[in-house]
Formats: sequence, C-alpha cells, structure tokens
Amino acid sequence: MDLGTALRWTTERYPDRRAVGGPHPLTYAEWDDHTSRLARALGELGVTAGERVVLVLAGGLPLASLHLAAQKIGAVSVPLSFRFGVPELAYCVADAAPVLVIYDGDNEELVTKALAEVPGVRGVSADEVEYRAASAEPAPAVPVADSDISVMLYTSGTTGKPKGVPRSHAAEHYAALAHIIQTGQSYFDTTLGVMPLFHTMGMRTLLSTILTAGTWVPQPRFDADEAMELILRERITSLYLVPTIYWSLLRTGRLGEADSVRKISYAGAAMTTALAEQLAGTLRPDSFVNHFGSTEIYTFSIGPDAAAKPGSAGRAGVFSRLRLVRPEQGASPDELVGPGEQGQIAVSMASPEAFAGYWNRPDADAKTIRDGWYFPGDLAVADEDGDLWVAGRVDDMINSGGENIYPDEIEDALSRCPAIREVVVAGTSDDRWGQAVTAFFVPERGTAPAQAVEAVWRFAREDSGLPSLKRPKRVVAVSAIPKSAVGKILRRELGAGHYDVLAEHDLQEKL
Repeated sequence: MDLGTALRWTTERYPDRRAVGGPHPLTYAEWDDHTSRLARALGELGVTAGERVVLVLAGGLPLASLHLAAQKIGAVSVPLSFRFGVPELAYCVADAAPVLVIYDGDNEELVTKALAEVPGVRGVSADEVEYRAASAEPAPAVPVADSDISVMLYTSGTTGKPKGVPRSHAAEHYAALAHIIQTGQSYFDTTLGVMPLFHTMGMRTLLSTILTAGTWVPQPRFDADEAMELILRERITSLYLVPTIYWSLLRTGRLGEADSVRKISYAGAAMTTALAEQLAGTLRPDSFVNHFGSTEIYTFSIGPDAAAKPGSAGRAGVFSRLRLVRPEQGASPDELVGPGEQGQIAVSMASPEAFAGYWNRPDADAKTIRDGWYFPGDLAVADEDGDLWVAGRVDDMINSGGENIYPDEIEDALSRCPAIREVVVAGTSDDRWGQAVTAFFVPERGTAPAQAVEAVWRFAREDSGLPSLKRPKRVVAVSAIPKSAVGKILRRELGAGHYDVLAEHDLQEKL
C-alpha cells in the first residue's frame, strides 16, 4: 500500500479522531485535507511523480505534513538534517538532484549558502508553500505503485560521505507494520514525535501512529523539560527513543509521574543495563522492547523484554531473517560461525522492509550486499537461548596489545559508577599497546572532574568486574560526548582526538 492511501483510509475510518496533538491539534479529516492542499501546492511549484523534493525544516508538524503531501503525488520526500553544515548539506542536495528544496525560517541562511554551491536547484520557503496551499483545492488522488520510492533518507556518514537510502512505499508500509507488531502498539496510542523525520525512527513513529489511528504529538527539537511537559499533558502512552533521550528524561526527576506511559522501546544505540533497570523501575511499563535495525533494513532483530534481559537484541523480526557469519571482511553469508562464537550479522535482503540498494553508490552496494544478504558491520553472539547480544561494530573494535576488545561490555560495567553521568569507550593511539582502551565520561553533577577521574579509575579496577585486559588504560573526563543529529554517539570523534579534556588519568603516567 502507498502511504498517501494509508492516510486516506485511516481518515475514512476515524475522521474525527485527533491525529496531531500539541499546540496545533488536528483531526484526521483536517490533516488529510491539509496535506492534500499542500500536495496541490507542491504540484504548482513543479514537483511531479518520481521527482525528489528536499525538506530542510526543524521538524514537527510542518515537516510531517510536507512529507505526507509528497506521498500523495508520488514524489520522493528527502528530509535532510538541519544540523548539517553547509558543505554536508550542499553535498546531499547535489547528490539527491531534487527539483525543489523547501526550508523553514530557522534554516533559510543554511540552505541559501548550500544552494549557492549547487547551481540550478531552486529553493522555496515552507511559508510560501503553506500560503499557496491555503487557497488551493485538494490534489486529486494519483496512482502510486507499492514499488515507487516514498522517501530517501541519508545515513549519518560517520565513516565518510552520507549515503542516500531510497525506500519504497511497500518497504515503508511493512516497516510500520513491523513496528506496530513488534512494539505492541495498538489502536489510539498517543506517541511523542521527537525523533527527527530525517531518521528512520522518526518515520516509524509517524507512520505507525497513522496506521493505528493514534495521536502523534510533535516536538521539533528535543528539550527534556519540554518533553516531560508534553508526556504528562498529552497523556503519552508509547515512547520510541534513543537511549540518550531516555537518560535525559530520567535526569529531570519527573519521569516517574508519567503513569500514562505503558509501552517503551528503544533503538539507535546500545542501552546499558543500569539505564534499562532505571527505566523499568521508574515506569514499570507493560512492554519494553529493544529494536535493532538500520535505515537500510528497518528490522534486524527484536529483544521483546528488555527488562528481563537487558541488552539482548533478541531474535529476527517478524519480517526478517538473519544469521551470524565469519567476522572477516568479504565473508560469504554461508560461512556461519559455530554455537557461542562471535560473528558478523547478515540480514536477508528478501525482507519486505529492505531497501534495494544505495542511491548512486555501487561501491557501497558491493561492500555491504552479497548474495542477497546485507552486511551492516555489526558483531554479535547468540546465547544458549538463541538470543543475540550485539558486541559492537567491526569498525569500533579496539586492538590493544594484539587482543581484540569491544567497547560495549566495558561501557556497561562502568555505567554503574556513581561518578559517571555518561560514558563511552574508544581506542586511542598508544606507542606501547597500539591502541589504549580509553574511557571518556561526563562527570556527575557536583563532582569535580579530577575527583571523578580518580573515582572512575578506582571503580574500574576494584568494583567493575572487568578483567585486567578490558580495564581502561586511560580515563578522561570531558564536558560532553559527541553525538550525531539523532543522538547517536560518535565514538570515532573521540578516537580521533576531537574532545576537550577536563581531567584525566593515564596508566602511562604511573609506569
């Protein structure tokens, strides 16, 4: 099913139900009508079926409405991060080759500078599109095939240039259905729409809410206190967030008041056992799900009970098939590892949630797709129950003294230290070890950096339970952990030395 039709059908079933919450609420009938008028305005501006339209907006209702409007005329929505710098935005616009770039007031200067580097691409303000839509007739329904491209999302580009990921209407629809089934979302749930729509999690929250006639409550930019107000005032029932946002909500001290929240799920990064235990104890949700997947194939696996088995990525999703193969580069999907052995994850491209290949990047296709299987670069081991435990990424591996070490286990152990607010482990260059296991952390409020460093150093050696091989050789207090636009930790930035030291303890100084 195409996504424009999906919205229309939900509207036919529940025209008077609240579709959008927050300061500008809309019923399904009102939202369907508004997006159809926006679709007409897009057509008047030259956007036609199959053409790409780039959207650079802060988020929230205006961006969601433009995305849905594009669906209704068979155009390809290309939402790009408003946190891009000019060079990154210019690269993505040139790569996408859109017929139009739409921007809001907050991003006008950014887009103007980027378009100066991409001749021939026209920009228009979202206000102008809204102005045209106000007097336009609703666009008539146009035939859109399931195989037509609905959206093109750009990966974060932490290892190079961002890559365009075209996704069909069918893949988006199946991904939304998978999300509904796997997280236990039901009819009429109210969901916080804070994950950005240039990220797969934001898209999933939006589309699954529409399919179940729920209420989507937008928050254009995350602010923990504002998010708590929305959760409490709107009686949010379902949350789907990255771990860093849950961590921030807990730090407000008010998450325990959110008795309406019954379903929580997370994705985008590993969650420490300590954080999972705090969430389970604070919210006592009916369901707590770990979703493991990617932009390219929405679901790899699902850990259906993160409270009972914190950190487990579980088993393949309802529309997915995966296996663990030898961790060497270029390994065949048929080279399976033995029981209990660590391997790299391979996910079947036969999943209806899967993309068909990157946009204009045959080199990336050749690297990640082999014999009908997608290799995302993640490492995992299956336990005796058959559940996956993700050990990190091939690229995140630390080679220290000839031993391969993965950060996740170390981070999980250190996160219990009272002096730590947030911690990331990475390898840093070292003459003796090749790479030194280094713990970068933000000190807990009220703890002096130098005192925090010594506390973490002692904890790692006396209370963490880590073997000597995995104990940090350096402990560094920093003011902030670098993150991407959607809250993913940029471990490589730390490994490359891009951080400000508040205080540190280096084993080399003690030798």
